[in-house]
Amino acid sequence: MKERVVVAMSGGVDSSVAAALLKKQGYEVIGITMCFSAADARLPDGQGSAFGGNLSDSLSKRPSCCGMEAIEDARRVAHKLGIRHYVVDMQVVLEKYVIRNFCAEYLKGRTPNPCVRCNQYIKFDALLKKALALGATYLATGHYARIYKVPSTLPNRQAGKYQVPSYQLKKAKDVTKDQSYFLYRLSQKQLKQIIFPLGNYTKARVRQLAKEFRLHIAEKSGSQEICFLSGINYREFLKSRGTKIKPGFIVDKEGNVLGKHQGTAFYTIGQREGIGIARGFPLYVQRIEPKTNRIFVGPKGQVYKSAFLVKNVNFIQKQIKKKIALKVKIRYNHKEMPAEIRPLATKLRVCFRKPQFAITPGQSAVFYDKDNVLGGGIIDKVVG
Repeated sequence: MKERVVVAMSGGVDSSVAAALLKKQGYEVIGITMCFSAADARLPDGQGSAFGGNLSDSLSKRPSCCGMEAIEDARRVAHKLGIRHYVVDMQVVLEKYVIRNFCAEYLKGRTPNPCVRCNQYIKFDALLKKALALGATYLATGHYARIYKVPSTLPNRQAGKYQVPSYQLKKAKDVTKDQSYFLYRLSQKQLKQIIFPLGNYTKARVRQLAKEFRLHIAEKSGSQEICFLSGINYREFLKSRGTKIKPGFIVDKEGNVLGKHQGTAFYTIGQREGIGIARGFPLYVQRIEPKTNRIFVGPKGQVYKSAFLVKNVNFIQKQIKKKIALKVKIRYNHKEMPAEIRPLATKLRVCFRKPQFAITPGQSAVFYDKDNVLGGGIIDKVVG
């Protein structure tokens, strides 16, 4: 009997090729597309979960990655591949675990990364559970990352030693598309149940494969936006949620008032554009204080920092119990840099060898040992 794998199909090139590769490798493949505004969706065979169903297009600003066009693209690919395809409504979990946190973090003067939480709570939790409920052994996605199974030798009092597999998360072969940064919260149990079919492919090769599989989406451009923002910027989104945001003062590091801001939630560390103050040299957001409703700005050099605290830490294999030197990445487009990681009571203290630009509370700090992702956490506070 073929092993069953559910593929999260967004209607894009990557997830479509992932499904095609798995079908070619001999798996029984089922495609599932997540939608965040579906109504009256039910799983076939009367199992009562939110699959399939009659989708309403009443929301004019439905996310581009999960709107009717994306769903139709995914369905056409599934039909071409000869696999079953369902749509699952994830509106409730998106609101509960991603959108509420997104808004709350900005109100606290922090800059969240919703893609990290989407992977943690939606793709590899809620969707993984639905895949397993369908009798699948694995959930596959179009992420550019790799999972390696390695034997671990453990002591056994009666039988000496025995081996159990453990799993490593590694960077993708295509370092320009590597998405391991967004996946650091995965656990051993989840990694055991996940496949990343594209981990050893370049993006160029994936597009070529889409043409070889004769998929109509071969030339489709990828979506770079946060799905629930749906073409609007995050400031407009916060306003649309009825968030109470008050103007305040922009000050320098000595506290001298330089101008006014529109609300602390509308700014992020390292921001240059939109400050609206002429000083004869560029000004950058250095610090955000929601309690005093002040934005601190200064020249670029003041935004370089070295030390910060990390909370909500997750390690994929082993906990760090003593000081260690690793490379650390503080945002997706940041090149990981050497740093010292020191465990504290409930957090970690990270100190870069060289100051880095715009260490931003709310973003994720991810720890690397060469191409191996050890884990990471949320940047809590800059301390030096």
